[in-house]
Amino acid sequence: MSANRSTFDTAIAAWNAGDLDGYLQMYDPGVQLHGYGDTPMGFDDVRGFYRGVWSAIAQPRIDVQQVAETDDGWLWCRAVMAGTHAGDFFGVPPTGNAVAQPVMTSLRFVDARCVERHSVADMLPVLLQIGAITPPA
Repeated sequence: MSANRSTFDTAIAAWNAGDLDGYLQMYDPGVQLHGYGDTPMGFDDVRGFYRGVWSAIAQPRIDVQQVAETDDGWLWCRAVMAGTHAGDFFGVPPTGNAVAQPVMTSLRFVDARCVERHSVADMLPVLLQIGAITPPA
């Protein structure tokens, strides 16, 4: 197993154990996270973003479905984040509904720390699951 994969697996295990600070150890202080806004997020923004996720989704769990990596430091992952809607999420008060969000992400590592990440998170299923939108009839 590569050092990058080990770092990634350790971060996912920390997330699933309820240890957000342990999860954040994967990220380099200079990380640039793309895909959740108009501009990349730096480390402080990443921390704030995930604190928001944790306040909206109780006991969030990441179930990794597939991982691939290359020799030049890139790791790709397909996963589902699941939990319970327990706090305000996009202006929707808690519903207690189960949520599952598909995610695809690529991470670039240098010295076993993530320095760059590009993510695509499908928000539509979550918005449907919490009743923020209804599917067309």
